[in-house]
Amino acid sequence: MCGRYVSATPPDQIAAYFATGAPEALLEPSYNVAPTDDVYAVLADGGLRHLDAFHWGLVPYWAKDAKIGSRMINARAETVATNNAFTSAFQKRRCLVPADGFYEWAKRPGQKTKQPYFAHPPDGGLYAFAGLWEVWKGPNRDQPPLRSCTIITTDANDAMTSVHDRMPVILPESAWDAWLDRDNDDVALLGRLLVPAPPQIITLRPVGTAVGNVRNNGAQLLDEVEVEP
Repeated sequence: MCGRYVSATPPDQIAAYFATGAPEALLEPSYNVAPTDDVYAVLADGGLRHLDAFHWGLVPYWAKDAKIGSRMINARAETVATNNAFTSAFQKRRCLVPADGFYEWAKRPGQKTKQPYFAHPPDGGLYAFAGLWEVWKGPNRDQPPLRSCTIITTDANDAMTSVHDRMPVILPESAWDAWLDRDNDDVALLGRLLVPAPPQIITLRPVGTAVGNVRNNGAQLLDEVEVEP
């Protein structure tokens, strides 16, 4: 799964990286993005890419309560085309979720506390997670619609298997246009994009357990720590 990640790159740099305009909503940099936070996502409309802010935790259009989004932060690649919560978005509302990297926790033999790791690009660039977005209007028409998103996960690649059995789908630039194209309804083609990323784009760094608390934030969370044998 992907339950925490880092989004600390300034929005103008994210916009330049994904060839979008500037976002209307400016978000604070976060070294500990958690479910239900507002996050950036890239989507396309008429061939033009946009960088916008979304609530992390997809709320299906048919939901009666927005709280369901806290259970929809991830969508499994294996079932995203058939799961009722994601089917509609998979067909027409796909996005990219920019990230500097993500956290995952590994079990430690004989210990209750898991060891967190930060997975990031070796060159210090950005990941483009495959995501879906949705608009929820809710029962109260006086409130503005809620725009939300989810991150798609798949099996871990060789770089991640020692830490966890799942990881976000990380799309290469060559797949961005096909993924974002709202006229692309080739479910089979889209499904073939949802595979583990090459292991060489993952660098793992053990970090401190402070990242486990959502109230902790700041660049110090990325400091490398020693792992006991």
